[in-house]
Amino acid sequence: METLDLLRSGQLEGTKKLTLSCGLTQFPSEILALAESLEVLELSNNHFSSLPDKFGQLQKLKIVFFNNNEFEAIPEVLSQCPALSMIGFKSNKITRCGENALPKTTRWLILTANRLEQLPTSIGKLSHLQKLMLAGNRLRSLPDEMAACQNLELIRLAANRLTVLPDWLFTLPRLAWLAYAGNPCCMAAPSTERSLPEISWSELAIGDILGQGASGIISKGVWHSKTQPDSRPTDVAIKIFKGEITSDGLPTDEMRACIAAGVHNNLVNVLGKLAHNPEEQSGLLLSFIPPHYKNLGNPPDLDTCTRDTYPSDKTFSLAVILRIAQGIAAAAAHLHDRGIMHGDLYAHNILVDETGASLLGDFGAASFYDSTDSFTGQAMERLEVRAFGCLLEDLLNRCDRENAIAQEEIIDRLRALQQDCMNSIPSKRPLFNTVCKRLNVA
Repeated sequence: METLDLLRSGQLEGTKKLTLSCGLTQFPSEILALAESLEVLELSNNHFSSLPDKFGQLQKLKIVFFNNNEFEAIPEVLSQCPALSMIGFKSNKITRCGENALPKTTRWLILTANRLEQLPTSIGKLSHLQKLMLAGNRLRSLPDEMAACQNLELIRLAANRLTVLPDWLFTLPRLAWLAYAGNPCCMAAPSTERSLPEISWSELAIGDILGQGASGIISKGVWHSKTQPDSRPTDVAIKIFKGEITSDGLPTDEMRACIAAGVHNNLVNVLGKLAHNPEEQSGLLLSFIPPHYKNLGNPPDLDTCTRDTYPSDKTFSLAVILRIAQGIAAAAAHLHDRGIMHGDLYAHNILVDETGASLLGDFGAASFYDSTDSFTGQAMERLEVRAFGCLLEDLLNRCDRENAIAQEEIIDRLRALQQDCMNSIPSKRPLFNTVCKRLNVA
């Protein structure tokens, strides 16, 4: 309420960013007085269901968040904001999006956890659209006009009612991150899914929180096995799932993918399923990763949209780059051999040590497909190969060029591989087994 008081008193004149999340039921008209400066407007966690007709006066507005409100439709007045590029309506009651309600400048659109049954055909006019979050709606199909969204790089379709993924989706030149679990068109877990032991809550000593994401909380723990009383206590990581839909999909689908992924040197190993949690929450027991492993990168920000971020002074030796690339390509090949699309192959989901030893984690966006269907399987895999190409590009752009002359031939080969992985014609990209072979001779 303090910010609201400052707004009403005129003390926020000239501000570029405004956040009001205090259960408001009416749009404060004083916001319109900031039209000459306001670029970011955060109005989440209120009770708005509409916007005033004069909202279009905010001509400099670039980013708006209306998450956790009560909108039933996308306000068409948004289309009058010529600079608007990021729009968030997560967890509203939206059932419809009118034709041309969205500004053509839209780059990042978040409609997660709503009630949409269809998208407007005009979405195909959003030529700048890069990131589209649609998990947790009621979509049965996507409009064919979306094939014109040639800049689309990431799309989340999990937990809808899609019976088929359209063919044009796999011809998009820049699409690299796809999630579609929890739809009728997504296969159940593959036959290779392994059974895991159930580990009772009473066998665990819970320690400090190691990390927290949209789908759950990971804590350090110690496992005292009662079934093998002579075994020594084991350090583990315990992931407790929140049970709510995330921007990527449903936690239950993430659990199934983690289990189906099996064992690989470059994946975080799953030891068992959690049983008898006193709060009846689902969970997994994971191998404990030593603290000298760090996240390779940071998630995308509002500017980069779909690409990871790194500290400005971050560099990697060529040897480390090569080892990371070899490890992650091998992990991806392993997953696709099992009919699993990771869906979120990013540096921020990779743990590395100083030598480049790497572990790919976070299966929140993973989906299953029929690996015996070579056409579908290769289309899925080549989509994810582009994500790997983006990762390799990030690493090479931060290569420490000391002794560069001696390394130039290897760098050139890696650049050529990166460009092949990012070919704008998906069918011309190599598959992961080929990527692995090319990396092993680099």
